[in-house]
Amino acid sequence: MVRRVLVTGASGFIGKTLVSALAKQGITVRAASRDPNAIIAASEVERVVMPDLAAPADWSDLLEGVSDVVHLAGIAHAPGVLPDDVYHRINAEAVGALAEQATDKIECFVFMSSVRAQAGLSADHAITEQDAPQPTDAYGRAKLEAERLVEQSGVPYTILRPAVVYGRGVKGNIAALATIAKTPMPLPFGGLDNRRSLLALDNLVSAVFHVLETEAAKNETFLIADEAPISVADLVAAMREGLGRPPHLVKVPQGAVKRLLKSFGREADWERVAGSFVVDVSKLMATGWTPHVETHAGIVRMIRAENGAAS
Repeated sequence: MVRRVLVTGASGFIGKTLVSALAKQGITVRAASRDPNAIIAASEVERVVMPDLAAPADWSDLLEGVSDVVHLAGIAHAPGVLPDDVYHRINAEAVGALAEQATDKIECFVFMSSVRAQAGLSADHAITEQDAPQPTDAYGRAKLEAERLVEQSGVPYTILRPAVVYGRGVKGNIAALATIAKTPMPLPFGGLDNRRSLLALDNLVSAVFHVLETEAAKNETFLIADEAPISVADLVAAMREGLGRPPHLVKVPQGAVKRLLKSFGREADWERVAGSFVVDVSKLMATGWTPHVETHAGIVRMIRAENGAAS
């Protein structure tokens, strides 16, 4: 059983839930963030300031006395916003530096990479860890380089490549699609039977617990997603179910879907909506991990929670 865990990025979307889950299990957490006041307050949680990832950092004080590290901190995917060298510095070089400084000090370094280190926005087959990584943007390339730096550091590690994560407080593409689902009009998604893998935040947290405690997960890289993918049509239907509405999905030419996305300023998301992206999670499941949240049910619960919070 883990003893004291350093979690970086502890005030973020994933970090808040992970820190809370660890603390509820009685595990002492050293929770690091640029804004420690944004971290949950609990007796098991030590809130600390995280070093600036854009500059060389000394992690010795934060690593003192910890048994494990879960590194979540970094720049989120923001296409066209940041230069490549910023992604490389913060999402790759800083990761490698932390891993090197943690060598010979901890039992496991869990690095939260991304499925974007493995592939682009769509794939014509179910991707596995055996596929040669083919990142298509600076974010994915930086994550893949970070993986290489962790592997060569000598620290005992587990690398997780999550699919798009959803849960209460989610932002980005899932939040944008949820906004579209809130419109009262029928939506032209009925013909989108392409399947995409998503990842419930609770499933991701359970995976982190699992790899911290599982010897078979050490020095391995795992893709991670909910067990079964979901069609885009069913995803939108689940969102409307969470809102207490019937699906009201109609089948129309795909050009109509593109026009709808454009009207919401989301035309660039067409490949995410129209393409397939299925993640094979059998490697991680073979070590004993089970994703308990099914995607449709998880989306319904997320939308109900968000809608309840807003009302």
